[in-house]
Amino acid sequence: MDRHRTRAGSRRDLPDIPIRSVNRPEAFQHAFASLGAADTASLIAAAADVALLVDEQGVIRDVSIGSADLGDLKHDDWIGRPWTETVTVESRPKVEQLLNDRGGIVAQRWRHVNHPSPKGTDVPMMYSAIQAGPKGQVVAIGRDMRPLATIQQRLIAAQQSMERDYLRLRQLETRYRALFQAVSEAVLIVDASSMKIVEANTAAARVLDESPRKLTGRVLADCFDVASRATLQTLLDAARAGRHGDDARLVLSGPRREVAVAASMFRQDSTTLYLVRVAPPAVEADDPALPTRRSVLAAVDRAPDALVVTDASGRVLYANESFATMAQMDSAEQVLGEPLDRWLGRAGVDLGVLIATLRQNDAVRLFPTVMRGRFGGETTVEISAASVPSEHACLGFTIRDIGRRLPVEGRSTVGLQRTVGQLTELVGRVPLKDIVGETTDLIEQLCIEAALQLTRDNRAAAAEMLGLSRQSLYVKLRRYGLGDYTPDGSGER
Repeated sequence: MDRHRTRAGSRRDLPDIPIRSVNRPEAFQHAFASLGAADTASLIAAAADVALLVDEQGVIRDVSIGSADLGDLKHDDWIGRPWTETVTVESRPKVEQLLNDRGGIVAQRWRHVNHPSPKGTDVPMMYSAIQAGPKGQVVAIGRDMRPLATIQQRLIAAQQSMERDYLRLRQLETRYRALFQAVSEAVLIVDASSMKIVEANTAAARVLDESPRKLTGRVLADCFDVASRATLQTLLDAARAGRHGDDARLVLSGPRREVAVAASMFRQDSTTLYLVRVAPPAVEADDPALPTRRSVLAAVDRAPDALVVTDASGRVLYANESFATMAQMDSAEQVLGEPLDRWLGRAGVDLGVLIATLRQNDAVRLFPTVMRGRFGGETTVEISAASVPSEHACLGFTIRDIGRRLPVEGRSTVGLQRTVGQLTELVGRVPLKDIVGETTDLIEQLCIEAALQLTRDNRAAAAEMLGLSRQSLYVKLRRYGLGDYTPDGSGER
């Protein structure tokens, strides 16, 4: 304590006093005893974003704004008005409590008060009041809470985003487990470091003659005969090296029967796992290439891009699960035999262009269009296609979702991305009247989409904006598939 006194006493502008706790206002009395009225006013104005001088009747007599960010407040109109009239309705009881509970020279606790703004958004402030003289005047010191409110809003938005992501992950996990248990093929998930089974589906339990609970945690090699374990290790080493060979024939340790085993490796977070498939050996004596073909078909079925094979007229002969997902169908079998243009682009236009181009060039690359789902969802896609000449000619289409890599601004406008070269390829095969009609329909559709976007899907306002009658707009909406046909106006929002 003596050391602190000596250090404090060495300063000429402060008296030699012991260091006191700053939790009490009287701790600053010695430092501020010599301040005049002008210095005190300057100190209050510098310390507060808003400082109010309020008389004993609660009327504002002077205002000091210390922050340039508070330009939204009409503080010039506050002088001469009761303080309660400058705040929102729900804040008036707080202001009255600040005025009634005058705490002498000790400032009251901070209270949240909102000021109305001409822009329509309230300005949040934190006020504390202190008595300023014997006449009952009060000095109210306010702090701008908008930076803190912005941080709170960002925190809430981040939390909601995390909750949505968590819910999405839970839904994906539920789908994965339902699919994992529903497949008829025996599948084991094995930890590559410990070689223990992490998960096993119901089909694997039947093949290995064990319950899924007993299989979990069991070493994979223990499921096979001792003589087959060297072959199993070779199969796993090939999977780790990224080589894809034929299925290995192994003998189970329990049932003592031969099975075909295939393995592949994948990573989940920081863990390396094996995907081991176990199945009875297929009869492959007549066709040695059958295992390779089966592997190719399995890869096509699991491809992330939609793959479709149609006949020469565009009717679907084969589609993988990714196409069924884009089309919002329950399974790929539901799309077989259906025309592809039921889901592709503008009905009767885009598919016709693709087929005509394939007849001439045998291949189409990166054709932009949209996929329409069964429930009205649209996906921006690129299509590459090839013609397969054979006794039964067919067409193969690869459809890739490009919606995530393109900036999304309103509704899709991929129709404008068609190049001049693609339009000129139609010359000679499609009449000029049809080409011009297609372009006109495209522009008309884009204008209707823009009007619906600007009016937030208000059909009456969009019709007035386009200079159409409401009935004509409904006809065009139905023609282009842009919304439900609701001539009674029930579809308006």
